[in-house]
Amino acid sequence: MSLSLFRMPLPRALAWAALIIGAAIVVIDPLPGTEGRVLGLAVAFIGLWATAVIPEPMTAVFFFTTAMLLKAAPAGTVFGGFSSAALWLIFGGLIMGIAFRSTGLGERLGARLSHAFGSSYWGVISGVTLVGLALGFLMPSSMGRAIMLMPIAVGLAERYGFAPGTNGRIGVVLAAAFGCHVPTFSILPANLPNLVLVGAAETLWHYTPHYGEYFLLHFPILGFLKTAIMIPLIVWLWPDTPQPEAATRPLGPMKRQEGQLALLLACALVLWATDFLHHVSPAWISMAAGALLLLPGIGLVDRKAFNEQINYGSMFYVAAIMGLGAIVDQSGLGARLAHAVLDVLPLSPGHAATNFASLSVLSTLVSLLTTLPGAPAVLTPMAGQMAEASGMSVEAVLMSQVLGFSNPIMPYQSAPMVVAMQLGGERLGPAQTLCLWLAGITILVLLPLDFLWWRLLGWI
Repeated sequence: MSLSLFRMPLPRALAWAALIIGAAIVVIDPLPGTEGRVLGLAVAFIGLWATAVIPEPMTAVFFFTTAMLLKAAPAGTVFGGFSSAALWLIFGGLIMGIAFRSTGLGERLGARLSHAFGSSYWGVISGVTLVGLALGFLMPSSMGRAIMLMPIAVGLAERYGFAPGTNGRIGVVLAAAFGCHVPTFSILPANLPNLVLVGAAETLWHYTPHYGEYFLLHFPILGFLKTAIMIPLIVWLWPDTPQPEAATRPLGPMKRQEGQLALLLACALVLWATDFLHHVSPAWISMAAGALLLLPGIGLVDRKAFNEQINYGSMFYVAAIMGLGAIVDQSGLGARLAHAVLDVLPLSPGHAATNFASLSVLSTLVSLLTTLPGAPAVLTPMAGQMAEASGMSVEAVLMSQVLGFSNPIMPYQSAPMVVAMQLGGERLGPAQTLCLWLAGITILVLLPLDFLWWRLLGWI
């Protein structure tokens, strides 16, 4: 077996290694309670999702089955992702995506944007990325932004002649998926992990960061500079040339169905952006929009399109990721990992650079196991202990979590990223590549700059 592993392609060899190690951990069961079984599950299925040797939705089914057979957690926890508001936000978004394609509104909006972005590939990638970032100031849900932007980005890609699977199509989809998500961790209400952090910090430590304070601390490096790096990185890794003849293809006057869909989406956008007033979850707004699109009288998404074009596989994948995070949290494995890493980190008063790097590493590692929203849930209760060990303030320790959960190393850590790639019709492989490049540049370049910025502002 060991010799055959060396002859395999690297992703398949890594997947087999993860399965073997995970199975060994389950058999040995080295931790109390269910933690050993959960650790084995996490190693095996994170390995499968990271290597993508099996289609992600199929891996999700295997995860649900194995978790229940091993009694890793109650069914309500394992399948808890299906009752999550995020999953139903996705479902409504999938219906909206069908409507975008069937009515032609996605292509029309793409045509409008093509005039604004120009005919260069640089202009297209820059424009889509910056639109995604700008939506971060308007919409409180990264999943909602992906659902809103991706059909438009796909229409734009078609407008420029980028067929599915080409570098240009991959580049546009990545620009939308990452632009509306990764840099927006630096905007306080824009992403779920940010909100988990704020809620836990307020409950446990009576600390609520202000919008401007959070923005000034994180946006210059993790928002602005990361976006400035991401754009040329996409252009360099997936180069292509737009086709002018495709970009100038006339569309004719707007059809009635396009106008109806545009009005519905405008209402949804307003409701998403004002959820702080009406307190209705973006998920239920998305579901309501999807339900209206399915009404026979409106006719924007018919039965055939609904049956054939809804990607239920992406919903299983996201539900499985949420289920893994939930059982890791419930079993206590996440907290055990955090404490174990904390015990070996060189935290000590008076060593600002070492403390900054150590807390960044801790948040990054916990995010790998618990997914991005799980990191603040696990680490926030430990803030006092970390503050005492490092000599930093509790507020600075809490804010250091953003350094890790804003830097996903693998796509499975982020449900919005997975959904965005699914909506764009592209594989997760390019997203994995871009994650690794961005993570490396963030660790080697942006975090040292962030350290200097924190010192300039007096946080450390």
